[in-house]
Amino acid sequence: MLQHATLEILRGQVDACVAFYALVGFERVEPPASLADRAAWLQRGTTQIHLIWVDDPVSLPRGHVAVVVDDYPATFRSLAEAGHELESRREHWGSPRAVVRDPAGNLVELMAFPPP
Repeated sequence: MLQHATLEILRGQVDACVAFYALVGFERVEPPASLADRAAWLQRGTTQIHLIWVDDPVSLPRGHVAVVVDDYPATFRSLAEAGHELESRREHWGSPRAVVRDPAGNLVELMAFPPP
């Protein structure tokens, strides 16, 4: 099981990224005190996304964060209504999929359910 992934963002993108990831089921949690001045942590179940702010962030060039969402159609609608541009992709393993970029430019894949 993946415990966390770290994504680089600008400090000014924190609120927008937190709002984006809330739409896919992540809640903001407190990072350890030693990281509180340079990172925001998000959690869904036992999985975390660590948003670390840097002066010159690099978005994942080819990789992505894949999230199996609880209600795929509702999540898709919520993101679209919030102004995020989603691109439907071919189903894999019978699962509907789409990709969208978070406010920092990281590619996020949404899936209705995980691979078998």
